[in-house]
Amino acid sequence: MIYYDIMKTDILGIGIDTKNRGEVLDEVIGYIKANERKCKLIATPNPEMIMLAGTDPEFAQVLNHADLVIPDGVGVVWASKYSKIKLLETVTGCDLCFSVFDNIRGMDGAKVYILGAKPGVALLAKEKMEDKYPGLNICGVRDGFFKPEEDGAIVAEINALKPDMLLVGRGMGKQEKWIYKYKDNLDVNFAIGCGGAIDVMAGTAKRAPKIFRKLGLEWFYRLLMQPSRFFRMLVLPKFVVSVIFDKFFRK
Repeated sequence: MIYYDIMKTDILGIGIDTKNRGEVLDEVIGYIKANERKCKLIATPNPEMIMLAGTDPEFAQVLNHADLVIPDGVGVVWASKYSKIKLLETVTGCDLCFSVFDNIRGMDGAKVYILGAKPGVALLAKEKMEDKYPGLNICGVRDGFFKPEEDGAIVAEINALKPDMLLVGRGMGKQEKWIYKYKDNLDVNFAIGCGGAIDVMAGTAKRAPKIFRKLGLEWFYRLLMQPSRFFRMLVLPKFVVSVIFDKFFRK
């Protein structure tokens, strides 16, 4: 399936918004200022997520129904060269979260809820982020290890606190499906599937140095730090082949 939209580019059937970092940030801050309390879903697909969507129709549907889909990875930007509409730059979920934190700290009533990661990590992320961004109000946290029967109580807790921004880090696919399932019940302005960003915020995981990020080699740095990721990284050459095949051989 080709995803057609003049404001999006198609990467293997997934529509990616063509906004740059500034435009994305403006839109997200706009969600908070509008305060409509209608949960917007922000998805941050990288090549691994796009490949997963190719074998998981439910996940593909969630991504293509998200309100904002940003290119989290240089591979997605590269792939857009083979589409009608090109992406100019990556807009990572981690960077977006940090930018939003910086813009809403001290903003009257603006609140954040962190849901995800291992027990204790979300609380540590709250402490680190509130220290880094004085005035930031992270009103609640919870780890990402819970059973489906606990969903209702968690949604109720989030709604009672009325955060503007909900971070959900439960692993690719799972986190986006969870947000999509409950978005009509969540009293928040937007929710973002943020993957391992909570660990980065907590300091339990390190981001690649700026030079690696600038060169688009953040994935390589992760591999150097975690050689166990090698087999997961095998999806990258498959992604490259799929993009080229899709461009030149799809009818």
